[in-house]
Amino acid sequence: MKDVIISGAGPVGLFLACELALANCSVLILEKSEDPRSPLKQLPFGIRGLSAPTIEALYRRGMLDELQIHKRLKNPHQNAKQGPRRQVGHFAGIPFHEGDIDTSGWTYRLPGPTAPSLISEMAELETIFTRRAEALGVEIRRGCPITGFDQAANGVTVRAGDQTLQSMWLVGCDGSRSIVRKSGGFEFAGTEPEFTGYTVQADILDPEKLKPGRVVTSSGMYMQSQPGYIIIQDFDNGEFHDAGQPITLEHLQAVLRRVSETDVTINTLHIATTWTDRARQATAYRNGRVLLAGDAAHIHAPLGGQGLNLGLGDAMNLGWKLAAAIQGHAPESLLDSYYTERYPIGVQVLDWSRAQVAIMRPDPDARALNAIVRDLMNTRDGATYFAGRVWGIFTHYDLGGGHPLEGRSVPDFELEDGTRIGEHMHDGLGILLDFGANNPLKALAGEYGGQIRYVSCRAKDQLGLGATLIRPDGIIAWATGDDQETNGLKEAAGQWFVRRD
Repeated sequence: MKDVIISGAGPVGLFLACELALANCSVLILEKSEDPRSPLKQLPFGIRGLSAPTIEALYRRGMLDELQIHKRLKNPHQNAKQGPRRQVGHFAGIPFHEGDIDTSGWTYRLPGPTAPSLISEMAELETIFTRRAEALGVEIRRGCPITGFDQAANGVTVRAGDQTLQSMWLVGCDGSRSIVRKSGGFEFAGTEPEFTGYTVQADILDPEKLKPGRVVTSSGMYMQSQPGYIIIQDFDNGEFHDAGQPITLEHLQAVLRRVSETDVTINTLHIATTWTDRARQATAYRNGRVLLAGDAAHIHAPLGGQGLNLGLGDAMNLGWKLAAAIQGHAPESLLDSYYTERYPIGVQVLDWSRAQVAIMRPDPDARALNAIVRDLMNTRDGATYFAGRVWGIFTHYDLGGGHPLEGRSVPDFELEDGTRIGEHMHDGLGILLDFGANNPLKALAGEYGGQIRYVSCRAKDQLGLGATLIRPDGIIAWATGDDQETNGLKEAAGQWFVRRD
């Protein structure tokens, strides 16, 4: 029997498997696709912007240096004519620029080795995560989709074709059409789509008829990143996508001509897929021994790559908690905090997606709103706000603590011994960081049987802190400005870890 079976070997399922295996859990991933090298993942459309929480997670697990795409593609948005106003992101296609962002208000982000935003590809992430998962002993079976399951008080029986498998827990990371979610009886509530989106690789007879970049017309939007690579938004209430019809060259050419308002001609259609802005979220992330993460738990329009970051955040939050419950380092009730922390973040991202769609509609009201938002984004305060939201700078959990850092990502303190705090987190343990030499703090860390590493060293910039307790996912659970003050520390440690007698 495995500790955990994960349905889906996408980035979220693979990263979750890495987190669980790091904590010595046995993990089996079941993936329906036989070949992980989807043609769509190899296209320029597979490029994703990684937000600060994702970058920090990769850094804290020692995988950040394995990313190579961002070194070749410093900024896919950049146009040679932009000069010093380098585009570093967008909201509904409206760019914000590097020179307009004021980072001085981001008090708890120290200068360090991690940028607030980087570029990667789905294929690159899956390769890195697969390599790490297999090195940690994770078993991956491809061409083996889950067809159903039954759960009991002490485990889950999973059916995959003619196989019957046993595990203590099952996690659905199997995407927007999740079998785990549907079979598990999870409610998936939300809003219906306004458009069908098309992602296309084709040979165009007369590509010069299509303007470069993102073009909004009276019928929708198209974007030609380079000749033959096109994204289209057709505001048909998602009817074509939901009908499940094959995407023919004739249909696609008709849509492209109508949306682009040209007589452009497609010679050959190589690859095409559709998607929508349907925005839905599971009303619960756990049902007994079955959990959801990533697109299985929430879907929305893939505008700005928010979905990947949201899913990887789920995995980082869930992994150590599920492992702690399995290893007896925490009660199962710890898993309740997965939903209470991640669900509100999902709500924010879905609303962020809906807001983008609202100002992308091809009607006068939306164009008026779009113009106002564009003006706001061209101000310093506006660019700073949108960058902070898109890059995940403002992401935090409401832990109810008294210090403003509690519930936020730990700053990457540069310690006087030459190390950084992120380098101490590669093994996924909690950390009690003591900027003084407080023996009671060291003794308290020792009471948790190796779950909490005690680190005592001053930092070059301590941000007024004396000591802090850091969860395995890098979130500050307790902080104080006095290294001799321990009020609330025992309570915080007891909330996230189990004391060993």
